[in-house]
Amino acid sequence: MSEPTIAVAIAGINGRMGRASAQALAATPGFKLAGAYGKANAAYVGQSLEQLVGLPSNNKTGILVSKGLSDCISSCSPDVLLDFTEANSSCSAALAALKNKVRPIIGTSGLSSDHIKQIDEACNNHKLGALVVPNFSIGAILMMHFAQQASKLFDNIEITEMHHLGKLDAPSGTAMHTARKIAETGRTFNKSSIAERELLASARGGKWENGVRLHSLRLPGILSRQEVLFGAEGELFTIRHESFNTKCFIQGILMAIKTVMSLDSLVIGLDNFVLAKLS
Repeated sequence: MSEPTIAVAIAGINGRMGRASAQALAATPGFKLAGAYGKANAAYVGQSLEQLVGLPSNNKTGILVSKGLSDCISSCSPDVLLDFTEANSSCSAALAALKNKVRPIIGTSGLSSDHIKQIDEACNNHKLGALVVPNFSIGAILMMHFAQQASKLFDNIEITEMHHLGKLDAPSGTAMHTARKIAETGRTFNKSSIAERELLASARGGKWENGVRLHSLRLPGILSRQEVLFGAEGELFTIRHESFNTKCFIQGILMAIKTVMSLDSLVIGLDNFVLAKLS
């Protein structure tokens, strides 16, 4: 007996992640691209998804881009809201989605601890699951896991992340999630006997409470790249992940949609679900 089809609406449809997700959902059995919206009053509101996203000619959805979340939910009654907008609107959309019995998956970064608290409380109140996913790439998830393991053996760690010029927040959600996973070891890093002097503010990057340094670069020609560097006497150990296009996120996006349907609380990251496949 086949599993029921999961209806998905996309917030942030005109971004690269929204477009890639729409194409994947429309082409994958078991999923239904049910609706979408983007910026309010954008020129593409009311436009067909086929025209906006460039779906194959044999895949006619008949869906028009909605003017906002409320209009989208009322028109298509999705099971899941896949959000690729920005932190403040993602939080508001997640709360509204949960109120309407729609499970949110937030793929944008920059959420504050207060945002997370609000979404967590809403999940508990409505007894519905939600996912906040710093990175959908399986390779990036493994990179963060391996970095956490290596942090148990090295005393000096720095994280460098690089993104395209359109990236709004710094450090990236992936870098922040990596730092949190390293912090779970309870160790302190980068102890120094010298008093460093920054001749230019933040030249040494941001500093996590445990001493780990985070550095953000924004350059054209890059989609996303992260390195976690571990230094010790006589050696440098580097774990690096690089995304060349949005196709590397699709497997994780589909996994997230399937996973959130069985959750009744908020979960941060796909780590446990990916790592379960290693055992």
